[in-house]
Amino acid sequence: MFPVRFPVGVPVGLPVRSRALSGGAPRRGIAAALPLPLLLLLTACGGPVAPFDESRLLDRIAVLSSDEFGGRAPGSPGEDLTVTYLSRAFAEAGLEPGNPDGTYVQQVPLVGMTTTEMTASSEPGGAWRPGEEFVAWTKRVIPEVRAAGELVFVGYGVTAPEYGWDDFSDASGPVDLAGKILVALVGDPPGEEHFGGAAMTYYGRWTYKFDRAAEAGALGALIVHETGPAGYPWEVVSGSWSGEQFDLRTPNGGFDRLEIEGWISRERAEALFAAAGEDFDEAKAAALSPDFSPRPLGVEAEFALTAVHRELDSANVVARLTGAEAPGETVLYTAHWDHLGTAEVPEGEDGIYNGAFDNATGTAGLVALAEAFAADEPPRRSVLFLAVTAEEQGLLGSRHYAENPLYPTASTVAALNMDGMNVWGVTRDLTVIGLGQSELDDLAAEVAAGQGRVLRPDPEPEKGFYYRSDHFEFAKVGVPAFYPDGGIDFIGKPEGYGLEARGAYVAEAYHKPGDEVQDWYDLAGMAADLEFLYRMGRRLADSADWPRWSEDSEFRARRQTDRP
Repeated sequence: MFPVRFPVGVPVGLPVRSRALSGGAPRRGIAAALPLPLLLLLTACGGPVAPFDESRLLDRIAVLSSDEFGGRAPGSPGEDLTVTYLSRAFAEAGLEPGNPDGTYVQQVPLVGMTTTEMTASSEPGGAWRPGEEFVAWTKRVIPEVRAAGELVFVGYGVTAPEYGWDDFSDASGPVDLAGKILVALVGDPPGEEHFGGAAMTYYGRWTYKFDRAAEAGALGALIVHETGPAGYPWEVVSGSWSGEQFDLRTPNGGFDRLEIEGWISRERAEALFAAAGEDFDEAKAAALSPDFSPRPLGVEAEFALTAVHRELDSANVVARLTGAEAPGETVLYTAHWDHLGTAEVPEGEDGIYNGAFDNATGTAGLVALAEAFAADEPPRRSVLFLAVTAEEQGLLGSRHYAENPLYPTASTVAALNMDGMNVWGVTRDLTVIGLGQSELDDLAAEVAAGQGRVLRPDPEPEKGFYYRSDHFEFAKVGVPAFYPDGGIDFIGKPEGYGLEARGAYVAEAYHKPGDEVQDWYDLAGMAADLEFLYRMGRRLADSADWPRWSEDSEFRARRQTDRP
């Protein structure tokens, strides 16, 4: 299934820098870059001062994000290379196959859908420009969609009984939306009284909005893109949703999904509302009220889509270190290995979405953590290292594992996730996405303090990062999930550098061919964060304690069902 094919000159398990990196200036050793508290911690822990070596990390990142791996799309030759590379890396580190069937892979059944024709128009309004004003697709496994329906504005597209909020009802009850194409705002209603204040909740995620529209019996749903609340520019939308899309295979062929799913630009939304005799900004303002009810726009939209489909088995790569005393209890590390693959572009342009930061860094970190655990004494509990597929397609690989676990979720102690690790240098802090969700934060604070660092809440909570990476699928089934991100208080850098660097990455490289290894990468910060993750996971693996969700966490009830 996964032929052994590697780039010329890149031996398995002994990665070398790509040609673009070879011959460059030697990098500083980690010891020269780390602040004194971190050096003292690493020295006190025994072993070498640099258990996570920058050069070795860079080598792995460079291999995984090389042009030869083609952007690591599921079902591509790049997947074959990646799965074989990771399986061998885990084996050479001394890790056991993580699947009880004796292999390093868990098959993930996917269906791939490539849209070959995509047109849309409205009356009034005329034709829409594909890629510039809209992207649309269907997750139903059918070759052609011809769909037309009235556009209905449903505000933020949220039904949240705990907040007394229902964008799908009016004063008399639920509105009949069968056969309608719904238009919803991105994000969830801002404000201190509802939906966690500035922090996005799961109600703000595009996956929720499509699912809720399907529950309402709608024909389709379109989300209005705005860069601020979405957290990324329109180019990310047009790039991420214009190639082959994937979904988990289901017996019903996706017919529980909407017939049409898609995004429209703010400019297209403004034009549609104007054609309906409404002002878009005024409609947005009205949607901030819990008394909002669906608004028919009096505009008919028509879509024509054709698509080709293929069934495939992608792979989660999984390795295991068996615990010495409680092998049936599991501490889980996760990172997604996939990215967006290669796009068809005019000759001379770069169509490879290399995904160096997202997420060759996390994948390389996962292998490094596996090597560190294998080199140490066996912990009390087992440790599982899970590199998941199809995160970029909606967390599909992690969802498949969470719903079909190789080891019971009730006996999984915690999930620690890595997605886009720090490539900008050492920080005095560590960001925790979803700080306050569980008792894992208390342990994390102790480990960070040992490094002379502090924990910081997400500086951009409005972007909903907690619901955008693989740990979320484990939280949904009750496993306490922890997602650390790089800090923003950089040693030796001016104030504000951290957020400026993150913003520049999103604008210039996120989900773009520009996400490649850069000469300025400083992996001392990544190495320090891996040391943090190792110490935190080791504490969990050597303990007999079971961390709990916070009293007000939405995931607490599920865990109490599994572990009463």
